[in-house]
Amino acid sequence: MAKSSELILNKDGSLYHLALRKGEVAEKIITVGDPDRVSEVSRHFDRIEVERKAREFVSCTGTLNGERLSVISTGIGTDNVDIVMNELHSLFHIDLRTGEPLDTTTKLTFLRLGTSGTIRENIPVDSILASEAALGFDGLLHFYQYDIGEEEVRKLMETKPALKDLPRPYLAFGDADMLEHFKACYNHQGVTVTAPGFYAPQGRQVNIPPRLINFTGILGESEVAGIPVTNIEMETAGIYGLASVLGHRALSVSAILANRISGEFSSTPIKTVERMIDLSLEKLTGLR
Repeated sequence: MAKSSELILNKDGSLYHLALRKGEVAEKIITVGDPDRVSEVSRHFDRIEVERKAREFVSCTGTLNGERLSVISTGIGTDNVDIVMNELHSLFHIDLRTGEPLDTTTKLTFLRLGTSGTIRENIPVDSILASEAALGFDGLLHFYQYDIGEEEVRKLMETKPALKDLPRPYLAFGDADMLEHFKACYNHQGVTVTAPGFYAPQGRQVNIPPRLINFTGILGESEVAGIPVTNIEMETAGIYGLASVLGHRALSVSAILANRISGEFSSTPIKTVERMIDLSLEKLTGLR
């Protein structure tokens, strides 16, 4: 049983952070970081049922091509992902009135549509990349009973000893069937690095020198589980790890807006994100 201090509800019975109630979320859920991107996705819907805004969490549920879909903004970072994934799981698996677990289980589908920077010089700006796996330097999954991929992490640390002064990462995989289903939507795939910040945690040198000067260069020359490390962002590892623990499936697709090695940034970021959304929505409605 979930105590009221553990799974907190609002006075209207909705989830404390998301302000959503049972029946207001579809089993196929698109997550976006930017709250403004929710409307960029939902404008494609044929009909809208629910719209909600609470803090940085903007939600919309509707239908597209006869499929019920939800799109929810997580905001930036895996701390927010922790809230979104846990509260959405609770919505489908806990009786919110009593706190008791429900007898039925529902396998949710999570599709992250985000933006990212590549750390491989041969991946061009304005391409679309799917995350086969994610390497989390954020620490979130260390707080859960979760297999962090110890053997693969150990191999990485042995081959790249400069990483030893940073938080120990964890490894999480996306859903292989979703990766295959969405293959027409992306140009590249690889291991995505999930960082706990935007500046030094992603190797940027602006105000304070980072502890590891060549963080992106080191990772951009690395492989994990035989898969090249390709890009860096702030949410995917948390989504993959929690989806795995909770019994759901997830795939992260990113519009590559920057190449951190060449220093190039997209001149048409809006167009690239729109293309990613268009392609991904078409495939999502056909996913079984």
